Amino acid sequence: MYLWNFKNTSIMEQTTVPEIVRIKIIATSDVHGAIFPYDFIENEPLNTSLAQVYTYIKEQRAVESQDVILLDNGDFLQGQPVVYYSNYENYDGTHICADVMNFMGYDAASVGNHDIETGHEVYDKLIKDFKFPWLAANAVHKGTDEPYFQPYTILDRHGVKIAIIGLITPSIPTWLPEYLWTGMEFKDMVETARRWVKVVKEQEHADIVVGLFHSGVDSTYNNRSDQDFMNENASSLVATQVPGFDLIFAGHDHQEANTVVRNSEGQRVIILDPKNCARLAAVASIQVKKDGDKIIDKKITGLIMEMNSCEPDREMMRRYSKYIHIVKDYVSKPIAKFTRTVSSRDAMFGNSAFVDLIHSIQLEETGADISFAAPLTFDSKVSKGVVCIRDMFKLYKFENLLYTMRLTGREILGYLEYSYSSWFNEMSDRKDHLVLFEVDEKGNNRTAGKFYNYSSASGIRYTVDLQKPAGEKITILGFMDGRPFNLDATYTVAINSYRGNGGGGHLTEGAGIPHEQLLDRIVASSVKDLRYIIMKHIEEKRVVSPHALGNWKAVPQEFWTRGRKKDYQLMYD
Repeated sequence: MYLWNFKNTSIMEQTTVPEIVRIKIIATSDVHGAIFPYDFIENEPLNTSLAQVYTYIKEQRAVESQDVILLDNGDFLQGQPVVYYSNYENYDGTHICADVMNFMGYDAASVGNHDIETGHEVYDKLIKDFKFPWLAANAVHKGTDEPYFQPYTILDRHGVKIAIIGLITPSIPTWLPEYLWTGMEFKDMVETARRWVKVVKEQEHADIVVGLFHSGVDSTYNNRSDQDFMNENASSLVATQVPGFDLIFAGHDHQEANTVVRNSEGQRVIILDPKNCARLAAVASIQVKKDGDKIIDKKITGLIMEMNSCEPDREMMRRYSKYIHIVKDYVSKPIAKFTRTVSSRDAMFGNSAFVDLIHSIQLEETGADISFAAPLTFDSKVSKGVVCIRDMFKLYKFENLLYTMRLTGREILGYLEYSYSSWFNEMSDRKDHLVLFEVDEKGNNRTAGKFYNYSSASGIRYTVDLQKPAGEKITILGFMDGRPFNLDATYTVAINSYRGNGGGGHLTEGAGIPHEQLLDRIVASSVKDLRYIIMKHIEEKRVVSPHALGNWKAVPQEFWTRGRKKDYQLMYD
């Protein structure tokens, strides 16, 4: 566009007017299979899903004055049965995630830890099926610095070059068995970011650098330090320590974030995190002023958009109606009958039928001396009567494997002390809380430990003394079959792969086993995931009578009774 300026000298001079380029980046994260507005587990409608997000995306794409870029930040392949079915039951067909994300027109995505959890057969196929780059610069071929996935992509919008660098949380070896990520290793996010931001700046001449990080914002989560190498949640560390990024999309932690930080050179960096399950979308509005090929100014603002006001996109719902009905039929298949209702609520406060059903199956399947298990949902129940495949997702949320490991009696005691130290409070009288709470930044009580780390044991009898401090609560009385328990003896333990690989710190910090020695402790591993094992076990029984085994209790009894009543009201009522 040109204007003609007439000067006193009567010489016409051509002057350019700066061009304004407007770009809107929309990012989802941790969708966990919430593709359609239906909860296949609870058998009820959902008011948020990718179908609602797509309505918003189409609205934004219809705005002629802007270009829209659509990104996803990982953990798409685990959660609702729609993805489980495509991962493990219908893997010969087109994967639902590839089909949907290609249809929606994603421009790039990062890889999440739960995407790796599906194994090579699933994610290697998706690399080929996605019509966009799947990014993880710090997941490299073992023994090299060459990324297994694509490290970055460059998107050109009206001459504005936007670099998208993908990173994945490096803690995967802490949670997943190596055969799921064989041939790979995971590098520190900060170090990797330094390498690739230099590449996109110096070689690709990127005008805007965006981080798409499947990693949380709070670098101190799980008692970590922001100085720790290989930090699980390093998005804010990259933002502050690695100059060059303009915008970072975080994920993995299921927390909402819209914040601005300054990097080590004083430059402004926006961090956006849209929680999980397509309830929110992270939206960055970018305005770039160009003078020819030169960028003379850029402004970036961020916001978090709620998706519950959007209607599901009709075109998308029609396109996938057949698949939705197939999955509904799949999860509605009856497998057995329960003679009583079990609830994960009970598992938050003591010995429960909910967790003890898992314990019993783990012990029977492995023949181990002891079982470790925790509730994986905060508020879930399987009702008395006919149970279906969908109920197995309530009983066991994740696709962990079942390990058998060798632990000494002393390590087993350390494991339990560690578990209960962040679970139960040190009570001085009956009016105290039973559960250990801490106060958050808003002044509200929240559990000091995560409920999925409330790991109990079966196969042994023990007490938890509520009046004792952390590290002195547990007394192991013996085995349930009457055998004595010896701290110096070695026993076999049934445990899920997340915990067996060090997840939660029970084995490393509690039992004191160095992380590099955990693999040597594994005697056997299941091939199928634990939910599948539980489902087939229950299907074979046909009639199941879940009950609390009563092999452990908290004492004094009156403290436990009063504390449970008080904390139940606080946590659920």
